[in-house]
This record gives sequence, structure tokens and C-alpha cells, in this order.
Amino acid sequence: MTDTNTEWKKTACILCSINCGLEVQAGGEGGRHIIKIRGDDDHPVSRGYICEKSQRMDFYQNGADRLTSPMRRKPDGSYEAINWDTAISEIARKFKDIKTRHGGESILYYGGGGQGNHLGGAYADSFLKAVGNQYRSNALAQEKTGEFWVQGKMLGTGVHGDFEHCEVAVFIGKNPWHSHGFARARVVLKEIQKDPNRKMIVIDPRRSETAAMADYHVAIKPGTDAWCLAALLGIIAQEGLWAKDWVAQHTGGLDAVLPGLMAIDVAQHAKVCGVDEVLLRDVARCIAKAKSVSILEDLGLQMNVHSTLGSYLQRLIWVLTGHYGRAGTSNAPVPLLSLSKASKGESSVGANSAKRVERRSPVANAKIIIGLIPCNVIPEEILTDHPKRYRAMLIQSGNPVHSLADSQRMREALRALEVSVVVDVAMTETARQADYVLPASSQFEKAEATFFNLEFPRNVFHLRQPLFEPLPGTLPEAEIYARLVEAMGELGEKDYAPLRRALKLGRTAFALTFLAQSLRKPKVMKYAAVILYRSLGEQLPKGMASAAALWGVAQLYIQGNRKVAAKAGFGGFPIFAAERLFQALLKGRSGVVYAEADHEDSWLAVGHPGHRINLHIPELLPELDKLKHEQPKQDPDYPFILAAGERRAETSNTAVRDTAWHKRGSYGTLRINPQDAQTIGCHDGDVVRLSTRRATVEVPVELTDMMQPGNISLPNGLGLDYQQRDGQVVRKGVAPNELTDCTQRDFLAGTPWHKYVPARVSLLV
Repeated sequence: MTDTNTEWKKTACILCSINCGLEVQAGGEGGRHIIKIRGDDDHPVSRGYICEKSQRMDFYQNGADRLTSPMRRKPDGSYEAINWDTAISEIARKFKDIKTRHGGESILYYGGGGQGNHLGGAYADSFLKAVGNQYRSNALAQEKTGEFWVQGKMLGTGVHGDFEHCEVAVFIGKNPWHSHGFARARVVLKEIQKDPNRKMIVIDPRRSETAAMADYHVAIKPGTDAWCLAALLGIIAQEGLWAKDWVAQHTGGLDAVLPGLMAIDVAQHAKVCGVDEVLLRDVARCIAKAKSVSILEDLGLQMNVHSTLGSYLQRLIWVLTGHYGRAGTSNAPVPLLSLSKASKGESSVGANSAKRVERRSPVANAKIIIGLIPCNVIPEEILTDHPKRYRAMLIQSGNPVHSLADSQRMREALRALEVSVVVDVAMTETARQADYVLPASSQFEKAEATFFNLEFPRNVFHLRQPLFEPLPGTLPEAEIYARLVEAMGELGEKDYAPLRRALKLGRTAFALTFLAQSLRKPKVMKYAAVILYRSLGEQLPKGMASAAALWGVAQLYIQGNRKVAAKAGFGGFPIFAAERLFQALLKGRSGVVYAEADHEDSWLAVGHPGHRINLHIPELLPELDKLKHEQPKQDPDYPFILAAGERRAETSNTAVRDTAWHKRGSYGTLRINPQDAQTIGCHDGDVVRLSTRRATVEVPVELTDMMQPGNISLPNGLGLDYQQRDGQVVRKGVAPNELTDCTQRDFLAGTPWHKYVPARVSLLV
């Protein structure tokens, strides 16, 4: 049966962190397919913008490998379907047993929701508290923790560039044409390119699509970002280009930093990074003389050698030149819920949420940043006889076997656990290693949202309505975790009854009762998300019960942000203001402006004495000094440098497992410079052998001048094992983390060196 529904329904893209607003039409067999997609003109952030990635979402929604029953691993390694009651009772019992024998610190949580599935993480938090979880990790620790650590040390707040209004835009290891990173990216890039009064600077070994548009392409050698950024700082310091009065007024620590900058050998650094010193001086002067500059770093820097140092140096550039706290520069967004607090388990209602963060991981002694252990140490924390090793793991909407460095070690680690559970929509590579797999409803079958709120001055939160009924056999994460908490004996009807009674008297009575209960019973705060789901959630519109946790988030937000909330229309007595915000979120099909900030608020957000930006990070100054004595290491047996994970037209993220959308053009090629191809003796389209110290794969080559000689790249997110409807498992492309090494990581944040993988390319014999 084929149904057609011509009604356009509002939702959002789930394939990158910008989550552009969309309108979709449903139809097809059973009316369960996304047939047409267009940009949502009413969305206050994306304003009708759309890119090609969004057209792939039906391949996520209706993937052939979607699960419709809990699965349990059998002793022979195969899986059997079991009912929900059996799955919940067995998982609760096994986690409770681990907690009793080894403590909650032996349980690791990985995930939280990917690019658009964040509400489930709020409910997972309740289960994690029930089992006493102490350690967490997710993709942020794979990419962003070094940057977050630097940001905390320097500003004490998150910041984001104003690329729509800046005079100069700088992108470091970033290709916004494909990876976006700010709203309406391609529109904004074209506007900058066409405006003779604006400039674009790209620091990247590749001549990416964005680099090809730039006024200055600083084509550094792979792995030399830190030398390039240090050279720019040396020029700014030595030529006296820094904003002296502004720096004196708004920063602290210059005296500790300036001598090191004055001592930088610019010519030597330029030689190391392979860039003409004249070009570096032109770029430094362009930044220093501009009225406004916004800089954005991404994985090309963050997954590379000296990544945390690089994050520090690029911030020194825009701070020393005075580009903060005004239009066209970096400013501080106002999050509805801080991701760093959520990572630490501080996502429940109440200002005194329990803090459960250890400074170091128990086995590898790795630094924990925003509550997250580095992804690269996870196998090390499991594959050991250490008494504090992790013995159980819960994985929520994540695929670490595929997405983390050294897939071989990650598979081995998962199999070594006493119990492992995956909550996901499909039988992923990670699910195939787990003891239990619980099928979640898709992101379009329940209320869902993202907490990536990076806008300024108007912050927007988009609570998405379900487009379809849940696939039979699946449950939303809120229901899964509520059942697990209840199976552990932590919550029951007596905990929900007072709030259900209060709801009969209205929402004000409910709010007052919740506050009174939370003061009397600590577990009301501890399990706030589940309690809200089981009480308030039952009265929300059909399909929206999972949004109940946002009632608590709204209460917290209003308590801490009354000024900016009032400007957005949510002023007055806090309980009532939060209720109005919650109702607006429920009804706001295209998202809701919840904060109206100004540039003064960006300064007030700087979390250091006197709201002054701190320039001095003592842990990193010795790393800066080391650059004069070293160069990126070369392995003569592996002479190429592989960027393992490049954003391309054929990539989005691993939520889309079915590759049937791809109809034309190359897919999954190894990009290589023609000079290198001539030396190897291969031609465009040939299949070659690609080797690293971890593995060897076969892959077709694509000859392109985009790559420098000696630098090669594979796309991200490919090489998935996708089971088609006929049962056949198909793998298209190479899984890049079969080639990477988890021991190659940043000295401080532990982030991997995926963009600097020594490799060898040879002809097939």
C-alpha cells in the first residue's frame, strides 16, 4: 500500500551539528517514508537554508538494518531476539551485580545522542546515577576536549565566531563548504568571497572547496598547524601588531606570554610548515589590521599533532589582536543546557546536581576534561588486570568500534567486558560486539532535540515533533531508561503519585509540588528526568512524552539566565517564566528564541576575575618553546601522511548506513596527488594497497591537485557493514579507523592524530 501525504511537516536535519530547520512530506509504503525535503523559511537560524546531506534522511529512517526487538548475544556469538521484559530485567540485574561487586566506577558510559538525538541522554543519566557511574566519554572527547580545556583556561566560557558580519574569516583545518560549523555556511562563504571589503583565510594542507574560495590559502605541510600559528603570533608580537590598549584593558598574563612570542624564529617556523614567510606576514597583518575577525578551528587541527597547543595559539591570535565581544568577532552563546555540565551528569533539575567527575582515569591516568575520558584510552582502561578497570559499558547512540581510533582494539575491549549494552536504531558495528542491543525509536518517531546552541545574539532551541509512529518493537530512550531504573528498584508508583495528583490541580501546583518533593527527597533530584517523564510526560501531546525533561531544563535555564531570557520574552517570576518557555518549546515547530544577548553579556560570561581573558596557560608554554627544536616525525617505512577522515560530498555521518542514495560520482576513494601517483605507477580509478602500522586495505585512487604531494586522504564515516533486506551484508568504502592507532594522541587531551597517520601506498601484485 502506498500513501501520499501532501502536508509539509516541520523538523530538522540530524546530519551535522547545525541542525537546519526542514519541512518534509511523508508518503511511500505505509506512509512511513520521507518523500520530499525543503528548507524551513520560518526557522530563525537556518532561514530556509538546505544542503544535499538532508536529502539522505529517509535512508536513515528506513534503513534495512533497523532493529525491532531487543537482541541478546548467545555463547556462539550469534544473536537471538528476546522480549523487552526479559531484556530489561537481565540488564538491570547484571549492572546491579557489577555495582555491588566492583562499584559504579567500573561502569563506563559512551555516547549521548550524536548530532540530533540529545533528549535520550537526559534519561540515560538517571540510569547511570542508579548504577553509580563515574566515567563517561563520547565523540566530544574524540575531537573537542583540547579546545574546550583551552577555552576554559582562557575565557571560562564557550565562544563562537560571527561569520555573517566579520571583515576577515579564518578557517583552520576546516572546510565549511562540507562540514559547515555555522549557520547557512555556503551562503555566508559566497557572501565573503564576493565582497571586496572582506577577506577569507584558510590554513589547511588541502586545497579544499573553501580554500579554493579564499583570498589567502596557507597550504601548510601536514601536521604543522602549530608552527604556522606560532609564526603568525611571532609576527604579531615582533612587529608590534597586537592591540596594546585593548589587551591591557581586557586581558591578563601578557607579561608571561610575550617573551616567548618575541623569541619565535618566524623564518624557521615558516620553513617547517612549508609556507612562504612573506605570505605569513601578509596574513598576520591582515588579521591585525581588520576591524573584525572570526576564527574557526576544526578536526584538521583538533585531530593532529600539537592539537591542544594549536587551540591555544589560534585563540592568542584573535585575543591579542582584539577580536572579542563585538559584532563580527567571537562572542559567548547562551546554551539552554551546557554540554560540559551534561557530560558530567549535571543535567538534572536543580542547582546542586551531583558532580561525579574524577580528574584522571583509573588505569591510564588520563586527564578528564568536561567530565569525559579520552576516547583513545578506552581499550587501555579495559584490557588489563588492573583492579579499577572498566567491567561494564553502556553505549547510547554511538558507534565507537567504527568511529574511534584502532577498531581492532575497540572490538577486543568490548568483548572483554563482563556486560555491554548498546541502545541504537540499527545493528551497528559496535552492536555486533555487545551482549545486549536495545532498539530505540528513530529521531523522527519521538520528540527530539539538540543542545548545540551556538548562535549569538539570539539563541534558538528547536524541539522537533515526531513525524511517524514508533516502529513496532522499538521504544524511545526515555521509556527504556525509565524501565531500567524501575527494574533496579530505584523508582516506583509512590514516587510519581504526588506529582500526578498535583498535575490535576494545574501546572503551578505541579511546579510547587516538584520543588517541595525535591527538597524532601534527594532522589527526586537524582532521577528528575524519569520522574518528569512518568508524571508530566503522560499529559503532554501524543508522541511528546520524551520532552518532559525539558521542563526541568527550562527551570534551570531561567534561574541562571534571567536577563537574556527576559529579553527573549521569558521574564517575570522564575517558575512562571520557565513554564512559558516550556510551553513555547512544545509549540514552536520551527524553534524558539530563548535568549537575546548583547556584547556586554559576552564580557560578563568571561569567567575569570574582572571578566578579563587569561593569556597565560603554563602547561602549554613549554610546548610552544619545543617547536624551535623539533619537526613532525617522519616514518621512512610509511612515507605518506594519511588524513583518515575527510569531509566530502559523499559523507555525512554514520547515522546514514544505507549507501543506496549515492548514484553518481566517486565514493570512498583514496585522494592522492598526481605526482605521487606517477611515482607509484597508478592511475585514476586504480585499486591500490594502503597500509599503516595497524592494517592494510585495498582502495581505489582519485588523482587530484587538492592534495599536496605526500599527503593522502580517506573520507570519514564509510566502510559500514550494512545488512540489506535480503540479509546480505554490504560494505562500501574503507572504515578509516581500521588504519589508525589509539596510542598516537595528544599529550594533554588525548585526542587522536587521525589527520597525521604515517602510511604506505603500493600497487596490487
